Order: sequence, then structure tokens, then C-alpha cells
Amino acid sequence: MTRTLPGPTDHVVVVGAGLAGLSAALHLLGAGRQVTVVEREKLPGGRAGRLDLAGYRIDTGPTVLTMPDLADEAFAAVGQNLNDRVELIPLHPAYRACFADGSSLDVHTGADAMAAEVERFAGAAEAAGYRRLREWLQRLYRVQMRRFIDANFDSPLGLLTPDLARLAALGGFGRLDPQISRFLRDERLRRVFSFQALYAGVPPARALAAYAVISYMDTVAGVYFPRGGMHALPRAMADAAAAAGAELQFGQRVTHLERSGERITAVVTDSARIPCDAVVLTPDLPVAYRLLGRRPRRPLRLRHSPSAVVLHAGTDRTWPQLAHHTILFGTAWHSTFDELTRAGRLMSDPSLLVTRPTATDPRLAPPGHHLHYILAPCPNTDIGPDAAAWSELGPRYRDMLLGELEQRGLAGLGAAIEQECLVTPADWHAQGHAAGTPFSAAHTFTQTGPFRARNLVRGTQNANRWKTDRDPPPGCIRLPVTDART
Repeated sequence: MTRTLPGPTDHVVVVGAGLAGLSAALHLLGAGRQVTVVEREKLPGGRAGRLDLAGYRIDTGPTVLTMPDLADEAFAAVGQNLNDRVELIPLHPAYRACFADGSSLDVHTGADAMAAEVERFAGAAEAAGYRRLREWLQRLYRVQMRRFIDANFDSPLGLLTPDLARLAALGGFGRLDPQISRFLRDERLRRVFSFQALYAGVPPARALAAYAVISYMDTVAGVYFPRGGMHALPRAMADAAAAAGAELQFGQRVTHLERSGERITAVVTDSARIPCDAVVLTPDLPVAYRLLGRRPRRPLRLRHSPSAVVLHAGTDRTWPQLAHHTILFGTAWHSTFDELTRAGRLMSDPSLLVTRPTATDPRLAPPGHHLHYILAPCPNTDIGPDAAAWSELGPRYRDMLLGELEQRGLAGLGAAIEQECLVTPADWHAQGHAAGTPFSAAHTFTQTGPFRARNLVRGTQNANRWKTDRDPPPGCIRLPVTDART
């Protein structure tokens, strides 16, 4: 979906060289604009950054790459090809799901392979239900992709299209849990196809069924890993942008925007003034609104998604039961979401994601060593412990997580750690993320589609705020297109 801004747009400054900013830059370059990208860090990537720690090459953000064709659209805008710059490795299985009763399930993206695995796990009736669910997910995706996922709405009237009726007929405006239950009776299987609602910041019981499209991305479209780590993607995008003529300025913090009336005339960093005809802002909402000097009026306060504690651990050993991505479900389910989204408490019976990137690319660690990325969802700082509390809480929660993982089969994990980096909501808060969460505002009904913060902020003619609610949380990469391409 595109917008035409009034006045000249020949030179566009993009603030932020994360995936959002780089995607915007490539599309703008393809549209014939002169582009300058300004990034506060010394390398591209934003949340998809890189930490080098004693021979361990750690991705600091997302670990799951889905829908690479959307990334390829950005490369294609400048006549390049994603596969020429990044080697993408399809993951088989996409995930391994381990349950508290000792059972496990490998999640395959191939229909026949997954049906066979579901039959082994839960019987022939559930395998047949899986096939019906898969067909429903495919139909849901076809209805949503171009008219909902790949669109921006300035008004609820924008929803009034024939696809709205099709989505309603598919049950997209019902609740996710009941829709998944139409196909699967086994509670463990229902978790596998509904936990993705947490990416949208809403429990499956309250999430719109339309968000099952995230499950489509994970369980049908496929999960990939770039050789060299997730950071290889933004690095390749930055190289492609530079090759297409963009000027990339790293280590430059934007301090303010100069304006004349309703137009931004220059982006000012701590060391330079960059005149411009238009600006694309990709930081999180608080930073973007501070730079603009205004924020839209909302009748209700924004509700934010849960946050996450992430432990990056370089170890001298690994555990064979771990796939590239392993989800370790606790016994609790509905109460866990209540703790994360309402009560503001740490999970009493945690469900955890353990990613082992060295299972696919051993070069990310010293020879014979391994990387493990442990993600534990936690309340955001609006409803849970505030940023200051995490300085004392973080180390204790780290120890608790390691103890929990050792009880769940990763014996000796704590002793095996040689290098580590702990990230808590305090760190997300310090990076400028509202409510200490990189997952942005929750996708509740009143914060979905036309009810989310706009790309084009009233009172400013030539500033586009990339919807950072679409930026990748630390668990997945989703790359949309941007209004800023014209």
C-alpha cells in the first residue's frame, strides 16, 4: 500500500538501520529517491544486531526467519536478489515441542511429514484434523496477505472490502483458541498452533483467530536460518542499499528534527545536520514521537505486549534432544498467559524457547562449543516489575531459569556456560522500547488495523513513522512493505 506525500520527496533520510529502516531504504532507492540512513549503533541490524563474545557470534534479537519472499521484495526493488547475498537454510524440523508429560513433537512444514508426525504423536483422527487445519490456515493467509497484512488503514472504512466478508466467513473475527479446537482435540497440539499469539501480545483465548496467520508462517510457509546468523540478513540489506547508492551513517544519534511549518527540513545528529525533503522514522513509538514533538490523541492508553528475558549462553557442550528451535512447555497454559498479561507476575510454571543456532551453523561458536539462546516471556514494565527492579531481579531470575532447564533435561547447563549475556526488560527500556518490551503494542481488537498508531502523523506532512509494531520481536522476523516507498 502506498501514499503520495505533498511537496518534494527527492532526498529522504531514514532514521534507523534495523530491518524496518533498511527495507524502507531499499524500496525508496528503487523508487528513484536519494537516501541517507542514519543509525546510532556502529553496525546495521537494530534489534537484529550482533554481539561478538570471545569467539561466540551472538544474534542479539530475532532467531526465527519466516516469509523470506518479503525480504526478497526489498532486494528486488534495487534489482538484486536475496539468495545472491544470503544463504538461507530451511529448518527441519521448524521446531521441536517438548511437553511436561515427557512427550515431544517435531513440527514439520511439509504436509505429509507433519501428518505422519501428528499421527505418531496423537493418532489418526488428530492427523486428519491437522490436514483440515492446514487447509484453513492456507485459506486464511490467502485472504489476509495483501488486503490486511500488507496494508495500512487510515480509517475503519478501509476494512470494508470483499475480503472482510471472506475473513469473517473463515471465522477470522472469532477467538483463536476455539477456532484451533475445531480441528484438534489434543490440548498439546492446540498449543503448537496457538502459542504464536504471544508474538501479537495477546493470549490465544483472547486473540482474534485472524492471528492464526502467524501459525501459517511458522508451520506451513517454513522457517529458515541464514548462514552466518540472523544478523547476516540486515548486513546484506545494508550492503545492497550501499551498492544502490544509499549513504549509510553509523554511530550517529539523531537528537532532533528541524521543521518549517508542517514539513521536516533537516535531521540533526550529535555531529551533523542533514537537510532532507522527507523522513522515515523507525525507532519505537516513544522515540519517534519525541523527535516529532507530538503524539496522536487516543481515547485509551496503549496496552503493550509482554516482554522477555533472554539469556545468550556460550557453552562447552550441548544436549542432543535440542533441535535448532525447541519449545519447552510447562504444565500450566491459560494461567501462564494470565500471569504475563494481567497479573504482571513472572511465570510460575514457565514455557521457554531454547534456540541452538550452532545446530545449523557450527561456525557461530569456537570449534567444539555451542550457542544457546534461552527466551522466557515476562510481564512488561507497565504491569510487572519496573526497569529499576530488574537490576536485582535479573540475576536471580537467570539462576531460576537455569535450574528449571536442568530439571527439564538439560543437566549441567549452568556449569557448561563459558560466556553469557543476560537481557531483561531494563535493557529493552534503555533502548527506548515502551513498557520495556521489544514486542510493541499488543494486537488487541482496539489496537489492530485502523486502530493502531498511524504511519503518517497528523500535523507533519513529510514524516513517515514506520509502524514499529511490525518490527521483529526477539523470536521472529516478519518483514512487511512500507508506505515510505513513494
